Amino acid sequence: MAVFRWGHHWDAFGDLEREVDRLLKSVNLSFQGLRFGRQYPAVNLYDLPQQYLLTAELPGVKPEDLDLSVAGGVLTIRGSRQEPEHSQDHRYRRQERPHGNWQRSLSVPDRVIEDEVRAELTNGVLKIHLPKAPEEVPRQIPIAGA
Repeated sequence: MAVFRWGHHWDAFGDLEREVDRLLKSVNLSFQGLRFGRQYPAVNLYDLPQQYLLTAELPGVKPEDLDLSVAGGVLTIRGSRQEPEHSQDHRYRRQERPHGNWQRSLSVPDRVIEDEVRAELTNGVLKIHLPKAPEEVPRQIPIAGA
């Protein structure tokens, strides 16, 4: 006589999924030098009438530790963030604030005057002002006839 179990035949996959989730929760993926998830620093880009405004959160970073450059439509933000003094003697139980050297490159919108880009760092927030270039009006081209 054949044995037939009533129920869901996907139960084994549910068990496997729960077990994998449990194992992944126990793995710390914040290895120094490798950043999973979003890139550092977190940025917002606002489209204002006269300019684009890029803001980046950089707590604990000093202006002299930053290097900004814009070329070929790419804005590059480089910096370094020092490790807290007390952390060298202790093992981390949880580490979410990156330290060390980092770099982030972002595409600049097409209509930006690169020579007039300016930046300021206040209270850990970097503001980069990207002034908009005037919109180009298509030029009508006359057609000569024979």
